[in-house]
Amino acid sequence: MNKTLILYYIYLCLAFFCSCQRGQKEADLLTSPAVCDTLSYATGFKVERFDDFTYVTLNDPWNEGRILHRYILVPKNQSLPDQLPEGTLVRIPIDRVVVYTSVHASILEELGEESRIIGVCEPQYLTSERIKSLVADGTIANVGEAVSPNIEKIVDIGTEVLLASPFENIGYGAAEKLGLPIIEGADYMETTALSRAEWIKFYGLLVCKEALADSLFNSTEKNYEELKQLAATAQSRPTVITERKYGVSWSIPGGRSYMASIFEDAGSKYVFDDNEKKGATSVSFETVLERGRNADYWLMKYASDKPFTYANLRSEYPPYEYFDSFRNKKIYTCNTIQTPYYDEIMLYPEFLLADMIRIFHPELKLPDRYSQRYYFPMQ
Repeated sequence: MNKTLILYYIYLCLAFFCSCQRGQKEADLLTSPAVCDTLSYATGFKVERFDDFTYVTLNDPWNEGRILHRYILVPKNQSLPDQLPEGTLVRIPIDRVVVYTSVHASILEELGEESRIIGVCEPQYLTSERIKSLVADGTIANVGEAVSPNIEKIVDIGTEVLLASPFENIGYGAAEKLGLPIIEGADYMETTALSRAEWIKFYGLLVCKEALADSLFNSTEKNYEELKQLAATAQSRPTVITERKYGVSWSIPGGRSYMASIFEDAGSKYVFDDNEKKGATSVSFETVLERGRNADYWLMKYASDKPFTYANLRSEYPPYEYFDSFRNKKIYTCNTIQTPYYDEIMLYPEFLLADMIRIFHPELKLPDRYSQRYYFPMQ
């Protein structure tokens, strides 16, 4: 055996040994004593607390058993530990954040940390007056569309962290090459309203507002369960369809989505409750017509500075008239740029639940603090 080959084998052995040692060190870190946070509903993330850092694991909502992301949270006022496990290092509290969605911008505001936001995508969809004013005066920059944000501006404003919503098989393009931590807010893929709301605990960790996050969630849980119990007393379960078609397909909430669970909790029967998808899924107009022609109610969202009417709906696609809910004037619409729907739906699902109970079961008396908030009869 020649000298070069001998050296090559020695190199392979050393590399294997070092790899094993590194893997063992990471394993030792994660098997050393740790405290796991107890989550009551959320299944999309796990929090483990070690002496020098907090380890957050996000489960892949589209591939059971796989990991979407791992984060190592280390306080900024603390030196980095000598050894850290695999994952994205995030120094907390996070600062100089670019937020891709109005949902997460509002979450930071609810935690009293909107001053950490320096950029937002698609500010035209914001309904928070506070954050809109910060965009208007230039304190928060408009960094463009969420699907293709302005990377140069993100760099220019000194961004330290990106907070975005992940989608199946879709990455973040050029943003991934910046070397910045990307916080993947996959809360919308939870299967119940309260499991999604519990993600406030993850976001609270990021800005060191854990006690406030716990308090906000506990209030939401109490209010939601109160309304759910009220809806359970209803004597009927009207059927419901949602949204409308765009192009050749009709996007509906999956039967295992948090939205489908809210329909159930409101005492209705969602016509696609047997669908196995957790997120939105596309079906044909014919499929919705077959399943939902006789549905009692039809809820849909739109974004416009003008009301969306029956005449608009008929003009857009005349076959909508085949639905009983159209003929019986039982369509309710939510204008998402004139109501705080997206700003509130994650943390305050009880407001949406109250709206639906009032629509589906007008005979039930809701607590006085709930007025109609998002969905109103189509004109």
